[in-house]
Amino acid sequence: MTGFAARLADAAALTDVCLQAEIAAQPASTVRDAMAYATRGGKKLRAFLVLESARLHGLAPETAVHAAAAIEAIHAYSLVHDDLPAMDDDSLRRGQPTVHVKWDEATAILAGDALQALAFGLLARDAAAPTAQARLELLTTLAHASGAAGMVLGQALDIAAETAPVPLTLDQITALQAGKTGALIAWSACAGPRMAGADTGPLTAYARALGLAFQIADDILDVEGDPALAGKRLQKDAAAGKATFVSLLGLDGARARARDLVAQAQAALDPYGAQGDVLRQAAQFVIARQT
Repeated sequence: MTGFAARLADAAALTDVCLQAEIAAQPASTVRDAMAYATRGGKKLRAFLVLESARLHGLAPETAVHAAAAIEAIHAYSLVHDDLPAMDDDSLRRGQPTVHVKWDEATAILAGDALQALAFGLLARDAAAPTAQARLELLTTLAHASGAAGMVLGQALDIAAETAPVPLTLDQITALQAGKTGALIAWSACAGPRMAGADTGPLTAYARALGLAFQIADDILDVEGDPALAGKRLQKDAAAGKATFVSLLGLDGARARARDLVAQAQAALDPYGAQGDVLRQAAQFVIARQT
């Protein structure tokens, strides 16, 4: 996985430089400090997908970096809010205290709000895409993916599932995760063709399978992962009595389903030939990761 590992590291480094510079340019405040804290670290897989999908369509990393930084800002905002006591009530994220623990709940809410606003500001810049039409497409599709039809909907369904009288079915969990996890992964993978004005079909199919495999891998890690490696609290779903891919399929069944999804994701890249190999490696990484 040398090619993928190197591209992932390069994407993380490039995106971090852009994102931290944008945050540092904000007025000095506790909120700014919390924004910087919340966006440091992590795999930056979504940023990698933006940059790699751009590369497949002839766009340089420097052209796509604002979109990569934007999706990581949205992702960080979602984690900060997800960790709040009103939602998952987590005290650890990426091996460090969560934002509301390090500061307070008000700071965490405001930092998340500011990161969301920053993301859309980044996409509105001339440098974010080659044409005004492409920038508009990035903006409107991210609003859809991150809002009440995408990530926010998935989170709402997840919260509702905690008090549902009957555990969710496999189809319901799949629909929930298509919003909570899959929507931002799909946006990231399709950012490149959108910037280039190209067909998003192959990468939409790739991302749909990838996002679901990612979530199944998360469910497996929640059961048998190492909290020290994961950098967060594990076995939360079982403690909450929530249905997951593992509880419904069993560990072996969940692993088999994840492998099938990886194969589907890799096959979706056939139109790109050997140029899609790094994204194929990324799909394999999703189910092999320990964090």
